[in-house]
Amino acid sequence: MTFKRPKIMGILNVTPDSFSDGGRYADVELAVKQALRLMEQGADIIDIGGESTRPGAQEIDVAEEVRRTVPVIMALREATREHEAGPVISIDTRKPDVAEAAILAGADIWNDVTALSFDERSESVAADLGCPVILMHMQGSPETMQENPHYGHAVAEVNDYLAKRIDALDFAGIERSNITIDVGIGFGKTQEDNLALLANLTTFKSLGCPVLMGASRKSFIGRIDGNSADDRLGGSIAAALWSAQAGADILRVHDVSETVQALRVWGAMADG
Repeated sequence: MTFKRPKIMGILNVTPDSFSDGGRYADVELAVKQALRLMEQGADIIDIGGESTRPGAQEIDVAEEVRRTVPVIMALREATREHEAGPVISIDTRKPDVAEAAILAGADIWNDVTALSFDERSESVAADLGCPVILMHMQGSPETMQENPHYGHAVAEVNDYLAKRIDALDFAGIERSNITIDVGIGFGKTQEDNLALLANLTTFKSLGCPVLMGASRKSFIGRIDGNSADDRLGGSIAAALWSAQAGADILRVHDVSETVQALRVWGAMADG
């Protein structure tokens, strides 16, 4: 068999309160250095987020989110101006005004945990920007999503939701070729839901869009073996390899070099 390596999206949180690395890269210079480090380690995409969406996180205003993210995007573009191929940058936001400011500053992709449903303007703004978008499934909001998540059948309901969002974006003028989907591990899901979505990841390939998996350091790993967010490398790599085998096209990860190495070895074995 021939192994197709997924693209690696390196996580860069420029927030004070993200669940794993909050506060480490709130300074622009530190954030750019980390982005360059992730690129050197093999990241294909740098995902920059200025608002934490961990369970219980509070919403921040647009001005603050722009203040955190746009200077980093601009500084990263400047720092890589001499590179033959600059980085692919995604902005991780649910707010259309933040996405617009980020894309105009040099970001390439809009990654939205609400699948462009947080604001009634999101679909039209995305259509006007013409940029690739990532649609994630979330039940509820970050403030409340883990209080009482419930499904009749998680895999079928997440699949139906994403299918409807793809159709809605198509109607809004966003081409399907510009859409990637994300099942939203840990976003309004029980432990059983998370494991069911991972076990049935191939189901979502039938929607005809690339699939992103973001399982890195998530709490479902800690519920299996009790480790804290900073001590879930082994579980994160297990989830990455499982997702790659199931056909994930993008892996969103904290630990880029370790994930790249694991995929390289896995691919070599798969190819014989």
